[in-house]
Parts: sequence; C-alpha cells; structure tokens
Amino acid sequence: MEQLQRLIGHVIDRANLHLKEPFTDVGPYVRELIPLPSFTRQGAVYAFTGHHPARYVIRESNAAGSYFLGQCVVERSVLFQTDVRGDELKCKGDTVSCSGMKVPVQDHEVIHVRNSYLVNTLVHSNCHDPGSPEVFDIRDTIAMHYANIHGSPIRGSYLGPFATVDLTSVQDSVVGTFSYVQAGELYRERVEDGCVWVRAKDKFECRYTFDRDVLERYVRFKPGGEPGGIIGDFVAQRKSDIDARFDMAEGHPDVPVPERPSVSRFAVVKGNARIGSDVLVAQRAYVEDTVMGDGSNAQENCILVGANLEGRDVTAHGGKIVFARLGKNVFVGFNSFLRGSSDHPLTIGEHSIVMPHTIADLDEAVDIPPRHLVYGYIRNRADLAANTVSLDDLSRCDGELKRGNLVFRGKGAAFVHGFEHRIEHILEANGALFASGHGMGHAQKNANISHSVVRHITEGALQGLHPAMELQA
Repeated sequence: MEQLQRLIGHVIDRANLHLKEPFTDVGPYVRELIPLPSFTRQGAVYAFTGHHPARYVIRESNAAGSYFLGQCVVERSVLFQTDVRGDELKCKGDTVSCSGMKVPVQDHEVIHVRNSYLVNTLVHSNCHDPGSPEVFDIRDTIAMHYANIHGSPIRGSYLGPFATVDLTSVQDSVVGTFSYVQAGELYRERVEDGCVWVRAKDKFECRYTFDRDVLERYVRFKPGGEPGGIIGDFVAQRKSDIDARFDMAEGHPDVPVPERPSVSRFAVVKGNARIGSDVLVAQRAYVEDTVMGDGSNAQENCILVGANLEGRDVTAHGGKIVFARLGKNVFVGFNSFLRGSSDHPLTIGEHSIVMPHTIADLDEAVDIPPRHLVYGYIRNRADLAANTVSLDDLSRCDGELKRGNLVFRGKGAAFVHGFEHRIEHILEANGALFASGHGMGHAQKNANISHSVVRHITEGALQGLHPAMELQA
C-alpha cells in the first residue's frame, strides 16, 4: 500500500500548509487513524436515480465504504465511510441571489473533493457561496469522525469529531470537537470545542458553549484515536450493524413499509419499527423500535431507538433520539443527543426547535411544551429554565438575552422566522409535504434508486487505491 501511504502523507502536508497558525500539525490526528487493511475491506457505492445529473469521477484516491449521489469528483483524497450526497446540487439554468441580483447557474453543480481526508463525514446540500455557484469545493481539508459539511465550501481547514459547518464558507480555520458553526464565513479562526454558534450579519448572533467537564463526559477524543465518551460509545455500539449493510451488495429494511417511503438499503431498520408515508430514512441511519409518522425523516448517521415521531419531524444529520416522543413538526438539529429511558421519557411539544448539538440525557421524565427552543445540556426539569425558551418570548427579544450558557444578541424574530422558514424548506425538500400537493422530494425521488459498487486495487504498489474512472449516465 505504498501509494496509499504516500497519499495520506500528501493530504497531511496540504492541510498543514494552511493551518500553521491556528493548528500545529494534523499528522498525529490522521497518520494512524485508520488501519491500512480497513481501506481494502469495502468498496465505494455510487447511486443513480432518474432525477439527478449523474457523474462520478475518482482519481488517485481511496473511498472505502463511502456513498456518492449526484455529480461528484474526488481527486488525491481519502474518504473513509463518508457520504457525499449531491441530491440538492444546483442545476444548469437555476439562479442564485447575490446582493439583490439573480445570477444564472451556467452548468450543473458538482461536489469536488481534492487533497482531503474525510472519515465518517457527511457532505450535503449545495454551495452557498454565490461566488462559486457551480462548484461545491472541499480542498486541503481534514474532517474527523461524524463531522458534517453542509452547504459549506471549505479549504485548508480541520473539523474535529462531531463538528458541523453549516451554510458557511470556511478557509484556513479549525472547528473544534462537537462544535457547530453557521456564521456565513470563517477565515483563519479557531472555534473552541463544544461551541454552538449561529450568526446572521446585522440581524443576530447566538452562542452556547458547553462546560468542559460536560464535553469530556460526552465526547472524548485523543489524536489518532476514535471518539469516545457517552456519545462516541453510543454510536460505536451500533456501527457494526451499519457496516454490515455496506458489506452486503443488496440490503433491505427488516420491517414492512408503505407505498411512499424511501428507506435506503444501506440503513438499519429493525425491531418493532413502523414507517409512515413520505418518510425518508437515509443511508447509515439506524432505526429500532421506533414509530416514524408520515413525513418524518432520519438522515445520515441518525440513531432512533424507542422513539415516537408523530409526523413531519426532522432529524438532521447525526441526530440521536432515544425513548422520546416528538409532537408534530419538531426539528432536531445536527448531532443532537436526546436520550430518555422507559422510566424517564422525554417529550417535546409540537413546532419546537432543538438546536444543533443539544444534549438532553435524562435522569427524570421531562416534558417540553410546544413552540420552544431547546439547547444546551438538560438532565432534569430544573434544567429547563436555563436551557429552553419559548419561541414567542424569543421573538420579542430585540437586544440581549442570557440564559445559562446561552448568549443571544439581536432580533429574536429574525432568528425564529429564519429557522421556521428553513424547516419548511427541509420538509419540502425531503418530500414530507408530497401528500399535501407539494412536489416530489428526496423520499419520492430516491425510492427507486440503483447502485454501482467500485472496488479498490487489490495488489501491488497501488493496492488500496481505487482505479481512476468516470461513471456517467
């Protein structure tokens, strides 16, 4: 595997060129991260539908156990068990808005990954940089376990385990472990571990930072190893079931599903699970003993166990819901960890918003009323005062609001309206509103999907690399 080892060294060097100031050396984080034999155990999967432009190009790279959909180009990169989902890329003839102007898209957008190392990472949405409408660029970047790159072109940066960059252009920056950033732009910044940061220029800024002892308990990470802690261990306990789906060329859900859901053959659905209509269960999702009401979803790396989603509930990438009941139209943000138990269930009222990277790990039953913003760290009912706020109260804020570790400055109405508008867009894009007369979304477009498996080279100096190729339909 001589060339594969050289490739890993090349990617480390490219990232280090950008990260001299905010970071010293990514080498210890990457060099021994994945045992070399693991790069030859699984092939890459490319998915075809009749609804998305299809093009897959790979050169001088390894993409073991990774999943691709839409227009994707991978060059001189290592993508290990990573999902590159291009079902929301812009198409030729679409327009993007910039400073009041409508700019036409000249060609179908492509996700282009170069000189990067992504492990168990999710890449989704489309490039939200109006200066690059046709290319969603990921370059010279290291993304660790269960990071999310969502609509965020990124160059020369490092994302820690369970980090999320969302609708943000990122360059020469470090986003720490279990941090979430939706800030429009990051340039030469270091976002501390456990920071949840949402900013809309001239409108509002919202920050929450986890206490260090809480973060250490839930997400522990040492260079060169896998993430541990309560959340890391919880994910690891179910990983073998997900891996088994990718070991099989054809997997199928273990429970009956109605006519209009999209349950990926690379998802795990088991036990006493019930799947409603217009439901999306993406690859690498894990659903056990859970009711998914009509129009609900479970995106990549989501884990739902003993949960009840009444309908049109959004579980964003990496969200985990255990022994919880969600009223209708509840949004659970990226990488959130919501865990009740059979003795201490969690109930969240309808039209509530759970902020990305929220932790609710209960030692008593908790009932959150409808239309509340939920954030931070919740163990019991007493914690609700510092970690929830009604959306109506937040909408009336025009200045500063401090609750627990949360600091909000600006116009609360803009924050609430922006979130609610985005949730409606997500529901429509997922196909949750199809029965109400809206157009097809992912749940309908991905229902009859086909796959090609691309294998690696098995011997010689190129062992572990995938052969250079281009698939196009």
